[in-house]
Amino acid sequence: MLMHFLRYIILALALTLWAGGLSTTVSRWLYRTGVIADDYRYGDLYRLSALNQFKVAQPVCSPSNRASDSASTHLYLIGDSFSEPQRLSKDDFRVSYYRRVGWDNQQRIQLDSTKRNILLIESVERHFREHLSRPSQEFIVEQDTTRHPAANPTLFQRLSLEIHWTDVEERLESALFSQDWAFWFKELKASLTLDWFDRTYASVSLSKNRQHLFLNSDTNPKKPLNSSFVPIPDAEINALVDSVNSVAGRYRKLGFDAVYLSIIPNKATLLEKERDDYNHLIERVQDNPRLTVPTIDTYRAFEQSPVSPYLKSDTHWNCEGRAIWLDLVRQTCGI
Repeated sequence: MLMHFLRYIILALALTLWAGGLSTTVSRWLYRTGVIADDYRYGDLYRLSALNQFKVAQPVCSPSNRASDSASTHLYLIGDSFSEPQRLSKDDFRVSYYRRVGWDNQQRIQLDSTKRNILLIESVERHFREHLSRPSQEFIVEQDTTRHPAANPTLFQRLSLEIHWTDVEERLESALFSQDWAFWFKELKASLTLDWFDRTYASVSLSKNRQHLFLNSDTNPKKPLNSSFVPIPDAEINALVDSVNSVAGRYRKLGFDAVYLSIIPNKATLLEKERDDYNHLIERVQDNPRLTVPTIDTYRAFEQSPVSPYLKSDTHWNCEGRAIWLDLVRQTCGI
C-alpha cells in the first residue's frame, strides 16, 4: 500500500513539474509557492555557464524616485531587456506618464497633444542591426483608442499564450533544475570541463584573462549580426542610419515631439575591446553625418567609467551603469 501511495505521489509531482514547463499559469503558481526558483537569480551568464566564479546574486537597484513634472511630459520607450520593468520604471524619470513596449511586440497608443510626448528607442548593440533593419511598428498611434478597442483574443490565441510547445525543453529544465542543489552539479561539470579541456558551454565565452564572461554571440565572428568583432561595410551603416531617421520621422509625423536613440554597448565591446578588431558600430552610427536623431551616448560614458558598468554574472548593467545611463537620459531628454 505504501509503495502504491509513493508511486502516486511521484507521478503527481512529475505531472505538476511537466505542466509547469508547459503552462504559463502553472509555472507562475510553482514560482509563487517556491517549488521552482528563479534560475536567473545569479545572472543570465551564470545561468548559461554554471561557472561558480561568476555566481553573484542579482542586485536590486534603488529607484530614482524622480518627482512628477506636473503632468507635462509623457515618455514612451521601445526597448529590449535593459529596459524591462525589473530594471526601469516610471519612478526613474521625471515624467507624468510612462509606457514601454518590447521589440517585436505591438501596443496601440493615443497621444495627448497637450503634453510633451517623447519617444526613446533603446537597443543593445548585438540586436541593433536586426531591430533597425526594418520599419518599427511597436507603437501603433491612433487618434482614439476607445473607438477601435482591441478584440478579445480567440481560444487559439489564449492557448498559444498559455501553452509553450517551442521552448518547453528549456522551461522543463528550469522547473526541474532551478534549485541550488542542481546548480552544484552543473558547477561541478562546468568546472571540470574548463579545467581539463579549457572549454565552456557554447553559449558563453571567457575573456582571455578569464576575468569576464560574455555571451558567445557578442564575440563569435560566426554570428555576423550580433558580434562586436565582425566587419560592417559603410553602406550598411548608412542604411541603418537612414532607417533610424525614417523611423523617427514617421513617429514625429504621428505626433511625437521628440525622438531619441540609445544604443547600449555589448559587454565585450568595452571589457575586452582588444579581443579582435572591433567594428565600432555604435560610434559609426552616432557620428554619422546623415543621422538626424539625437542620441544617448552610452558608449563613451561607459568607456570613461572608472568602474565596470556591467554585472559580473550577467549581460546587463550594474547599478552604477544604470545610474550613468539614467543621468544621460535626463541630460539629453530633459526628463
